[in-house]
Amino acid sequence: MIKHKIYVKRQRQGLGEQGITSLCRRAIKATLQEEGVETPVEISVLVSDNKGIQEINNEHRGKDVPTDVLSFPTAVYKPGAFVPNEADIDPKNGCLHLGNIVLSSEKAQEQAAEYGHDITRELAFLMVHATLHLLGYDHESPEDQGRMRTKEEQVLSILGLVR
Repeated sequence: MIKHKIYVKRQRQGLGEQGITSLCRRAIKATLQEEGVETPVEISVLVSDNKGIQEINNEHRGKDVPTDVLSFPTAVYKPGAFVPNEADIDPKNGCLHLGNIVLSSEKAQEQAAEYGHDITRELAFLMVHATLHLLGYDHESPEDQGRMRTKEEQVLSILGLVR
């Protein structure tokens, strides 16, 4: 079994249920498995609220608004063809640092209510979405958006979180 390292940290205390950490890890690992990532990777997740993610969004993207999730990949990969540079693997832990994810649990709660599904599905969706971004997927064109949406639904189905 591949030993991915997924670190989940809360920016502020009281940001929701304890199960968020295990859900984030499960969703990320399912995405990596579905994408055939066999190199051990390291991903850091910061769980924030709307205020915290707005600050980060403004600082890094010049957008002074809260968002649901942000992805910060450490390298550019071709969607569906993850080929890591072996030189980028950390010899200390044997992992490739794939990138960082910032999640607003507050925005996820709002969106779950808006879309009429539970928070578990919304949080998992956002983790899958963000992980696909780290692996090179995007949704700039309608074709890219359709391909990414198909991947998201495949992973959510594996997790038993269908609509």
